[in-house]
Amino acid sequence: MDSGREVWLVTGASVGIGRAIAERALTAGHTVIAVARRKQLLDEVAALAPERVVPLVLDVSDVPAVEKAAAEVLDRVGRIDVLVNNAGRGHLAAAEGTSDEELRKLFDLHVFGPAALVRAVLPLMRARGGGAIVQLSSLGGRMAYAGVSGYCASKFALEGYSEALAGEVAPFGVKVMIVEPGAFRTDASAHALDVVSEVPGYEASVGAVRAKVRSVVGNEPGDPAKAAEAIFTALEAEQPPLRLPLGPDAVAGATMHLTNARTELEKWAHLGRSTNFDPVTAS
Repeated sequence: MDSGREVWLVTGASVGIGRAIAERALTAGHTVIAVARRKQLLDEVAALAPERVVPLVLDVSDVPAVEKAAAEVLDRVGRIDVLVNNAGRGHLAAAEGTSDEELRKLFDLHVFGPAALVRAVLPLMRARGGGAIVQLSSLGGRMAYAGVSGYCASKFALEGYSEALAGEVAPFGVKVMIVEPGAFRTDASAHALDVVSEVPGYEASVGAVRAKVRSVVGNEPGDPAKAAEAIFTALEAEQPPLRLPLGPDAVAGATMHLTNARTELEKWAHLGRSTNFDPVTAS
């Protein structure tokens, strides 16, 4: 990234990795549009550098509100150099017990809200010939687990959207980076996780995931401040990675997933190839 002063818009900026990113941007001397739902926590962020923080109370899943707020912010500050779509929630439930309403809420928050912000900032980024869009996904955006089907579905969608977006905006000098954190010590497990009533019969699969999540709450290995530093380091590269797993657990999980996918592909490739039309021979 340009070493000059920039304007960063960070959603979910009041806690966890989002707050760590906001604080790191302020340390670098940048201006931060700090977005979150809880005003009290946003006020704490604003107090760090009152002259360079614009607090914005906003529910990112409310797309019309996002579009209105983004237009107002751009009128006020003139540009966004870095968009960080970080706001999110977990959702722990069997697929059978996940309602359409719950799925839509996850997609509103993890896909439609971020997409609205992307649409808002891209015209100015393209006009300037530069900028960066950071999409906070999850290891669950690369591989899915029992008990988090709805969450993973929304993060898979975000990653597919972002991968296509990266190819579209690269000619304009705009960078897109998907960040895939593992378990980090944020409030996600304790406060930003919806746990739906258990469906009988899934104790061995979904139940095991529930137990694992509860066992690590408050003891997650990842440090949000180090995550923010890693994101800054990657963005400063001439060619940042499309996907950046964060945390040893995320790196190990991504490695295992790629290995398993390659093994499965090689095992079944012959069947996939067998579906081609046979050549037509002259009679």
